[in-house]
Amino acid sequence: MRRTVVGVTALVVAGAAVVGTLVHDSASASAVHDAPSATAVHDSPSPAASSIPTGEAAAPPDVTQADGLLPAGATPSDTRYPGIANLRPDLLAALRRAAADAAAAGVRLDVTSGWRSAAYQSRLLSQAVATYGSAAEAARWVAGPTTSSHVSGGAVDVGPTAAASWLARHGAAYGLCQTYRNEPWHYELRPAAVRSGCPAMYADPTQDPRLQQ
Repeated sequence: MRRTVVGVTALVVAGAAVVGTLVHDSASASAVHDAPSATAVHDSPSPAASSIPTGEAAAPPDVTQADGLLPAGATPSDTRYPGIANLRPDLLAALRRAAADAAAAGVRLDVTSGWRSAAYQSRLLSQAVATYGSAAEAARWVAGPTTSSHVSGGAVDVGPTAAASWLARHGAAYGLCQTYRNEPWHYELRPAAVRSGCPAMYADPTQDPRLQQ
């Protein structure tokens, strides 16, 4: 009888050890699964891949509509806003024609950013340097106040994505061309595009000779 009790006790102790090991291993596996892996962190989108610095990033807090700041949903017809009213007349006329035809096709074309004051552009550039960590990287996204086509009223950023996509397909018919490959929202007027199509895009603003001043 004593031998039987001892044998049962040994089995119980051994079983508890096995269960304890299984519980520990299960908890360890769960912890590993729930912890962020190095790969996940490494694969997170960089700011350059995920942000839209000029068209859709939060505007600097001290910028107003007088500087060209536009409210959400602004259209080419909203000339009560300086950001629309101060665009070059030929650009604005082409944009309005395109917006009317896009609307007929069921696509709303908004202007997320148009004309900007030099002060607004300077603040955007400073913000980009802080975001991207260097002036060289910021220059791939934001031009300076003396070279930006927004400051001269010669460029617009459009949204939403469906509108930019529509312009990518149809913009040349209005002389509206995407200028930079990394900025699908940024359009400028190229009148010759109506006849011969849009010129090749620059990879980013640092490749644009107009900005090398």
